[in-house]
Order: sequence, then C-alpha cells, then structure tokens
Amino acid sequence: MQFGNHIAFKEWAVVCAALSEARQSLILRKGGIHEAPGGFRPEHDEFWLFPTYLHEEPGAVVDDASSLLQRARREQPPTDLVRIELYAVAQEAIELTEPQQAHGLAGQHIWSPRTVESRFHYRRPGLFLLPVRVYRLPRAVEVPNSPHFAGCRTWVELPTAIATAGAEPILADAEFARACARMYQAVRIVRTS
Repeated sequence: MQFGNHIAFKEWAVVCAALSEARQSLILRKGGIHEAPGGFRPEHDEFWLFPTYLHEEPGAVVDDASSLLQRARREQPPTDLVRIELYAVAQEAIELTEPQQAHGLAGQHIWSPRTVESRFHYRRPGLFLLPVRVYRLPRAVEVPNSPHFAGCRTWVELPTAIATAGAEPILADAEFARACARMYQAVRIVRTS
C-alpha cells in the first residue's frame, strides 16, 4: 500500500458504506458521461473512495441495503466538503462481457438487478469488476469541495495527497481471500495463486 495518495475514485456513498461494513469487497464500474471514449479505464490500482450522492435512489440498491442508503444520506457532509476515510487497493480490473457474469455476482454487492442490467447495457455491453481490499482511516479527512471534482467521471485528483498511515483493513486476509474466490467463481475465472 502506498504511503499517501492524491487519486480518488468517485463512488456512490451507499456503496462506500457497504464497502466499509464488509457488505461487499468489489466495485462494479461502467463509467460516466465524461469518461474518455470507450468508457471507464482502470488507470489506478490504489485510490481513496470519494463518496457521491447524486445518482443514489432506493430502487438502485437491493432492499436490504435501504438502511445503508439512509445512513449515507444522514451522514452526508455539507456540500462544500468531501469526507474521505476509505482507501481501496484494487487487485485487478476484470471486464465482464456477458450479462450472466454480472448477474452471477448477486449477493456480493448492493446494486439491484435492475441497476446491474441498465449499467451493463449502457452505451455498449459490459462492466468492469474490481475486487478491492478496503482500509479505513482512524479519522476521516475533510477536503474542500471544488468544481474540479464535478461531472460524471471516475477519477479525480485531490488537492494534496492524504497519508494512509493508520489505515486498517476492513477484512482480514483470509476473509478477503474468500470474498475474492467467491467473485472469481461467480464470473467463472480460475485463479491459481
């Protein structure tokens, strides 16, 4: 893990909450309208999670994640601040090219089947699966919000690097290895190590 990083990955606050509670250990990504041609690209394998609130709605997540959605809304900082507390290390980026691969991950994330389907077919078929090891800082860092962060894009640069010192993993090594094995099995990918 890097000692500090200024790269952040924009993600729904409710998904960040699910990652923080070990409800999921993966991110599904299509890419926003401001992404380069071809959509999302896994440009970084370590990043801060940058919670967003714009596209969250009850029907976008499974029913049993409604309490996470309420929590994310309740804990939303003032609009002039971004609260950063989770750091992710992506193991890899796997492009899912078949809808059944994406639907096979049901139960391992909080997106509703409708969200999986609509995201998979947005622009061109496919989604990226990022198995992520997530770490939590002992205390959140608040960054002033900026027009620089606006827009439907995945990657943003923070004004300064945030140190990862003191960040603790959400899942122990063995738990994370089991979560990854379930992901790979769901999308039918064989890993030998």
